[in-house]
Amino acid sequence: MQPRDFSLYGAVDLGARQAAAQRRQQAAQSDSSGASGGGHVIEVTEETFNTDVVERSRTTPVIMDLWAEWCGPCKQLGPVLEKLAIEADGQWILAKVDVDANPQLSAALQVQSIPMVVAVVGGKLVDAFLGAMPEAQVRQWLSQVMAVAEQVGLVQETAAEDAGDEGDEVPRARDGGAPRGAPPMPPAYAEARAAMERGDLDAAAKAFEAELASSPGDPVAKSGLAQVNLIRRVSSYDQARARRDAAEHPDDVEAQTRVADIDLASGRFEEAFDRLLGVVRRTSGEDRDKARVHLVGLFDILPPRDPRVAKARSSLSALLF
Repeated sequence: MQPRDFSLYGAVDLGARQAAAQRRQQAAQSDSSGASGGGHVIEVTEETFNTDVVERSRTTPVIMDLWAEWCGPCKQLGPVLEKLAIEADGQWILAKVDVDANPQLSAALQVQSIPMVVAVVGGKLVDAFLGAMPEAQVRQWLSQVMAVAEQVGLVQETAAEDAGDEGDEVPRARDGGAPRGAPPMPPAYAEARAAMERGDLDAAAKAFEAELASSPGDPVAKSGLAQVNLIRRVSSYDQARARRDAAEHPDDVEAQTRVADIDLASGRFEEAFDRLLGVVRRTSGEDRDKARVHLVGLFDILPPRDPRVAKARSSLSALLF
């Protein structure tokens, strides 16, 4: 069975768990001897998850690397993450989770394939990706995560704060909150964030549009613009009426898309996607195409590799083809 087809629900054998437990014990011994990447790379178990990930993430962003010994892509991605964690020098912590040794934790995180990397900020899962990405893409993803952490005040100045003007051995975090070595954050991001904080959605949209004009493939600007447009739409809805209309008229595309917007804005991503997939399933022609276009537009709000987007895209393809 190829790694991408591996399911953790009931598929972990005892031999794999025993080997994983032995690796975990060895890792613990290595940690106690100081060979743990300076404390920036830690092994996490089901017993230590709340302390090492949830609680720690309230002061320092935690990046979880879910992996297994048999997984080839994991062995490609793991060293990249560890290198970047050591390079970041405490701005974020890499928490490695052996899925064979921790099946209950993996099930709770809804892990369907590995490697899976999840960012936890302030006790919340804020972003994720699947598969072994190249280092440059991992750096870009980390810069997005650190931008979120900066927004909630979790970016640490660490040793750079104490270095003063005595030297530049430990570089400071950039203004955008990106980790050391990550590409600089475009000014448009800061402009858009400031505009959103003061409630100026038009200015935020213009900032993201300007960034997309110069970098059409920029995932952060694309997602940011989609979020701004979502907020614009939802703020114009009478939400109670929208839900009544959707309940009374299940095949009314406009009614269903309004409730999908409301659900997505409330963090109910799967409910929003499932609602529009249902419309695509029940309708045809122009109505079906409207629902499809709106659903694809909602995908832009989440990262391209988000497992919820991947699942919904697969369902949409099955319906269309």
